Amino acid sequence: MDYLLDRDWSQPVRYPDPAIEVLDSRFRQYVLGSAALERLWTGGRWTEGPVWFGDQQRLLFSDIPNDRVMCWSAIDRSTHVFRHGANYANGNTRDRQGRLVTCEHGRRVTRTEIDGSVTVLLDAFAGKRLNAPNDVVVHPDGSIWFTDPGYGSLGHYEGHKGELELPTRVYRIDTNTGAAKVVDETLEKPNGLAFSPDYKILYVSDTGVSHKPGHPRQIHAFDVTDDNTLANHRVFCDLGTAVPDGFRVDVDGNVWSSAGWAGAAEDGVHVFAPDGDKIGAIHMPETISNVCFGGENRNRLFMTGSQSVYSLYTETQGVPYA
Repeated sequence: MDYLLDRDWSQPVRYPDPAIEVLDSRFRQYVLGSAALERLWTGGRWTEGPVWFGDQQRLLFSDIPNDRVMCWSAIDRSTHVFRHGANYANGNTRDRQGRLVTCEHGRRVTRTEIDGSVTVLLDAFAGKRLNAPNDVVVHPDGSIWFTDPGYGSLGHYEGHKGELELPTRVYRIDTNTGAAKVVDETLEKPNGLAFSPDYKILYVSDTGVSHKPGHPRQIHAFDVTDDNTLANHRVFCDLGTAVPDGFRVDVDGNVWSSAGWAGAAEDGVHVFAPDGDKIGAIHMPETISNVCFGGENRNRLFMTGSQSVYSLYTETQGVPYA
């Protein structure tokens, strides 16, 4: 994929963009022949947590090592610092009231209120500090589900180095009561997560095996029960040599997953059908950390990379608020 490394991002690309690969006929319907991969911004150290604010036509994303949340405007394509001293923010989403919800490597989950003030939703469980919350999604009932693998506490580059006080887990916060509960602690390093369109399945990636040769790099699936517990744990898909990080689901149930640390041939976005088959790929010049859908019609895929942010228009839509 040397053509991506040599691409002049200021110049037009001949259609169809060779960066988009159809691996299965089921993916073809989602590819726009007249849409090309765009680099929107570069200058980060490890960008993460893209979240779209449609009412403001802007994308927020984290630049973890620089301890800031950035803002890219779809109106004038400008980028500026939204928040500096962001407690090493990582994953972001919006709740049903349109407020920003953030996982911070500084060992807490927060909500940014409409007036800009920050409310701490959770920073400890059972009397012990959270490890370093990573990624977050919101259920239609308002509850907040997040992963806590602890990466931000393993060194000083993306947080503050310190001992992990709790097992690595997936949590659910009941925003009506403020109470949190553990919904899974079977994965070594639970990372990205997203619900299926009907919210009956929770997908979670496990990046704990990323540096262990021969171990699988997988996204797992759990059934969400009526009492908000998880059941029927199984492997949804395997990314082979690539490491899955953050991902999102479209309205047809396809999973659009970041993929990285596998070299130029595999780094990018891998797309999986609801049955777990890999049907498409978007090849990228950088490791990709996370994705989200946005734009006026929720058909624009935003992708955060190691140092840059990209976008691609698609012929599908993301699940609202997923």
